[in-house]
Amino acid sequence: MQPVDPIRRRLLATAVAAVATASLPSQARAATASAMPALRSIRTDLLDISYAEYGPPTGLPVILLHGWPYDIHAFEEVAPRLAAQGHRVIVPYLRGYGATRFLSADTKRNGEPAALALDTVVMMDALGIHSAILAGFDWGARTADIIAALWPERVRGLVSVSGYLIGSQAAGRQPLPPAAELQWWYQFYFAAERGRAGYEKNRHDFNRLIWHLASPKWAFDDATYERSAAAFNNPDHVEIVVHNYRWRLGLADGEARYAAAEERLAGAPIITVPTITMEGDANGAPHPEPAAYAAKFKGKYAHRLITGGIGHNLPQEAPDAFAQAVIDVARL
Repeated sequence: MQPVDPIRRRLLATAVAAVATASLPSQARAATASAMPALRSIRTDLLDISYAEYGPPTGLPVILLHGWPYDIHAFEEVAPRLAAQGHRVIVPYLRGYGATRFLSADTKRNGEPAALALDTVVMMDALGIHSAILAGFDWGARTADIIAALWPERVRGLVSVSGYLIGSQAAGRQPLPPAAELQWWYQFYFAAERGRAGYEKNRHDFNRLIWHLASPKWAFDDATYERSAAAFNNPDHVEIVVHNYRWRLGLADGEARYAAAEERLAGAPIITVPTITMEGDANGAPHPEPAAYAAKFKGKYAHRLITGGIGHNLPQEAPDAFAQAVIDVARL
């Protein structure tokens, strides 16, 4: 484990441990939502991964994975709850976010799904974690799904918002009905150089728009958004995001090191580990219907619809429900 330099420390508003907030009344928790432990850093073959850690080091590991355009603050209330239950909780910044950095300027800034999944696996190796409960949403759910499908021995349980999100370039090339294509407008925007330049210039306001569209009933305040928006200032952020969406449409190549994994993923492999899938009743982002993916989970399985105007960022909008799913999947 590497020490974190002062520049990276400034990404956090505070360095106060948050485990104690799990037992506070709801209003007090809201007031201390930004309190997080000091960031740690672990070096892998390609990355210096920045992460927050909660709970006892001997606890059953849980890895919480964020998506785009979000960051580790999506779990700022979930992680303390899990730590209070005795879990060791790891919340990493994905490549292209926060203080996570590539070790070499020559490494391809690759956002393909298999790359993100392997980042998590090698991070687990570096931290001495053989298996863990994986839980996430958006890119994080896809990453967790991939690991559960390809390396089930590494996954004690899976919590996946919006269910089965494994895809392929071949699937991405297939046209969708017009209403579905409209929901993916930003994917087509990123396909053009104008879109790349626009995202580079306007990423702060662009991502705030995505938050509103994806969670139309979530009344987040400026401070909540700004805590996460700092993560988008990563020097590789735009390159990773644009490559991710261009790769899905077959407009950008991946890397040979991930080709075997992507070939297996193209077959839409079954997931056999204990799984709870979740969906918010007001998710404004593109997402499949639960009936469309239930058959992809062949182990112990449950689906939960979370009501009350809950959108795409389910762990931050409904932290109690998300944390309970992680606790419950450990018992399936």
